[in-house]
Amino acid sequence: MTDLMARLQALGLMALADGWDDVVALVTTKRWSFTQAVEHVAALEEKERARRGLERRQRRSKLERFKPIADFDWNWPDQIDRPLVEAALALDFLPVHRNIVLVGAQGLGKTLIAKNIVQHAVLAGHTALFITASDLLLDLGKQESARALERRIRYYAGITLLVIDEIGFLAFDNRNADLLFQIVSRRYEKKSTVVTTNLLFRDWSTIFPNAMCATALIERLIHHADVISIQGKSYRAREAEQDTKERALRRPKPKPKPRTEAEPPPPPAS
Repeated sequence: MTDLMARLQALGLMALADGWDDVVALVTTKRWSFTQAVEHVAALEEKERARRGLERRQRRSKLERFKPIADFDWNWPDQIDRPLVEAALALDFLPVHRNIVLVGAQGLGKTLIAKNIVQHAVLAGHTALFITASDLLLDLGKQESARALERRIRYYAGITLLVIDEIGFLAFDNRNADLLFQIVSRRYEKKSTVVTTNLLFRDWSTIFPNAMCATALIERLIHHADVISIQGKSYRAREAEQDTKERALRRPKPKPKPRTEAEPPPPPAS
């Protein structure tokens, strides 16, 4: 049996290997035909491979912990195109290789929306990756050879959905600007890219080496894109303020000092 289990695992029949006793008992009890038994094993393997595939895509997406879109307060921003956001969450843009650009000040939910788009893509069976602009360029910059760099660029260019978070928080030198341009250019009209930024497009020239570089990148991002502008006050600042108030209410009030009886007057002088 040990040899048989090893052979099943080598063939990739993990569900059958793990549940061998249950499968044998079920086939025996129900007196299934050979065809029925094989159909049952095929269904087990399909379910197991789907589960492993989801786990693999989830791991590679680098999402880590994030707040679900159900917790997003749509009434908080002063301006947000909710139907457009919901269309993005439904992945309407993926089949036609459109991009999504989320623009807004810090703390308005751009990253939350972007992460939920990645999660929906992963659940739908797509390869997806969430990464900050700084981490993306750090990864590309540490490649030790031109061949290694080209291989890494092909990796980022081939992902079905790439989310680049926080463009605008750091300035780019010539090399980093060129690397980012290569990623966006190779994905142009072939794969969908989601970008979050705290800067209006007219201000991108302040973080790129020159206006021409910024213009070329913007043109490729927004040529086939839905630009979602979010305006209002910081959602995180509001949550922090509410949390501070709630903790203050839960904090025990100081107990009043007990009263002390007045000391007796000193005895009269003799």
